[in-house]
Amino acid sequence: MKDTDGNVGTLRGRVAVVTGGASGIGEATVRALAAEGCRVGIIDLDETRARVLAAETGGLAVIGDVSRSERFDQALDQVEAALGPLDILVNNAGINGGENMRRVRPRIEQQMDEVGRTGRPPSTPLDATLEMTDAEWAEMLNVNLSSVFYGTRRALRSMQPRGRGVIVNVASLCGMQGCAGFPHYSAAKAGVLGFTRSVAKEVAHLGIRINAVAPGFIDTPFQDQAGQRLLDTIALQVPQGRLGQAREVAAAVVFLCRDESAYMIGQTLSPNGGVLTV
Repeated sequence: MKDTDGNVGTLRGRVAVVTGGASGIGEATVRALAAEGCRVGIIDLDETRARVLAAETGGLAVIGDVSRSERFDQALDQVEAALGPLDILVNNAGINGGENMRRVRPRIEQQMDEVGRTGRPPSTPLDATLEMTDAEWAEMLNVNLSSVFYGTRRALRSMQPRGRGVIVNVASLCGMQGCAGFPHYSAAKAGVLGFTRSVAKEVAHLGIRINAVAPGFIDTPFQDQAGQRLLDTIALQVPQGRLGQAREVAAAVVFLCRDESAYMIGQTLSPNGGVLTV
C-alpha cells in the first residue's frame, strides 16, 4: 500500500496486531499501519466492527479476550497461522471507567458548578476510591495492565528467536499525572509505563524495541461516558484548546514502529495538546 504522497510504506510486508483495534485509537492505528503496508490482525470483542475494518484494510479480524492469557495466546496464534510471524504488537485494548464513571461523573459536574458559583475549590467529595469495589479495581487492572503483560510475553516468544520485533503499549496521560476520580485507571496506566520501561531494558539487546504512547484527552467513543459537558470543560483546559484526534495518536504509534525510531527504547510519547510537558 502507499501513503498519501504515493510512496510505498516503510513497514511494507510486516505483520502487525492491534488489540482493541475495531474502534477509536485502535481503529485509527489499524488504518495507519495498513497504509504503511502492514498486514494487520485486529483483535477485538466486537466481531462486527472488527470484520468490517478488516475487509476495508485487507487485514484479519480475530475475536479474542485479551484479559485472559490463554485467549490472548490463542488469538495471536490465529494471526500468526494466517499472516505469518509477528513483527509488531500494539497493546491498545482497554476500558475506562464503567460503573465508577457513572458514579463520579455527576459529582465532577457538581464540583464544576461549585467552582463556577463561588470561585473557590469545591467541597463536594468524589468518593471514587472510598466507594470502589474489589471487582471494579480487579477488572480495571486485569484489562488495562495484565493484558499488556500477557500480550508482551506471547509476542516475545515469537520475536526473540528471530532477533527482532516492536511492541507499543498504549497508556494514558492519567498514568503520568493521575486523574482525580479514576484511581484504578490511573494506577493501571502508570503500571503500563513502568512495565514498558522495565521490559524494554530487558530485551533491547535482543533486537526488540518496546515503547509506549500515553494519549491525553482524545475525541473517541471511549470518552462517550464522560458526557459532552465534561468533555467541553476538559477541552478548555487543554493549551491547544481542543481534544485530540485518534489519528494523531496513531501517528505516534506508527513512528515508534518504524525503523527510523530504532534508538527509542523504553520511551513514552504523549500526544496531549500541552496538558503535560516533560
